[in-house]
Parts: sequence; structure tokens; C-alpha cells
Amino acid sequence: MTLPSDPFDPSDSERSGELRSDRGVNREGPPGPDSNPLGEIERQVEETERSLTHLKERIAQVQRDRQRQRELQNRREDIYQEVRQAKTINPSLIPELKQELKQIQTTLEAIELNLESELFSFSALREPFWQALRFGGIGIIIGWLLRAWAS
Repeated sequence: MTLPSDPFDPSDSERSGELRSDRGVNREGPPGPDSNPLGEIERQVEETERSLTHLKERIAQVQRDRQRQRELQNRREDIYQEVRQAKTINPSLIPELKQELKQIQTTLEAIELNLESELFSFSALREPFWQALRFGGIGIIIGWLLRAWAS
């Protein structure tokens, strides 16, 4: 009676003159959710592309808003000059110019608010917040342990 030979024993394969293989046997177990690294990389690439597209759109929006803001500021300065001139030449134009100034000021405030709110978002603070909380908490726990150990 002979015992089955070990497929990983090099002396046994040398004696029989053949190389042994696993013949498709999966020794790692069933595939898990992390068994497809290519799929994960593709998902991350797609997410990065979406983020890049969103960032490009945001940059274009900021550039448009800044251009519009400059145009409105220039128009506001022109209206101030027109109001000064209208005081001496034609005072009946002043209410119309003041109304246009109010509209321009309202639009400028909306543009400034849009620029400020989009450049600063709380979602950008989400990851640093949790990292600070995690490592700060670990630091506090280590401090307590060292204090208890020193006492």
C-alpha cells in the first residue's frame, strides 16, 4: 500500500519525471467582493473622471461669474458717473439710474454669494474632519493610558 504523494514535494515529481500542477483547483476559496481589483480600479477611475468633470464645470462657472461680476462692477461705476452728471443736466433720469443700480447691486451680491458658497463646501471638510476626530481620539486614549500607567 502506497500513500498518495504530495504534489508540492519536488523530490516526488523528480522521481516520477513529471511536473505536477493544481489542475485548476482553487486553493484560495470562493471569490470575495475584493477579488476583482480591476473592477475596483475601473470604478475609482470613473469616480475620478466624474469629479474631474464636476471640477472643470465649476471652474468654468467661476470664470463666467467673475467675468459677469467685472462687467456689472464696470456698469455700476458708469451709472455712478451718469448719476453725477444727471444731477446737473437732467435730474429726471436719477430714479431710473438708481433703480438700475439696485438691480446691479442685487445681482452682484448673488454672484458673490454663489462664488463664496461654491468655493467653500462642507463636503470638502468631511474627510479631514473624520481624520482629525479619529487621530485626536486615539491621541486622547493614548494619553489616558499613559497617565494611568504612570500613576
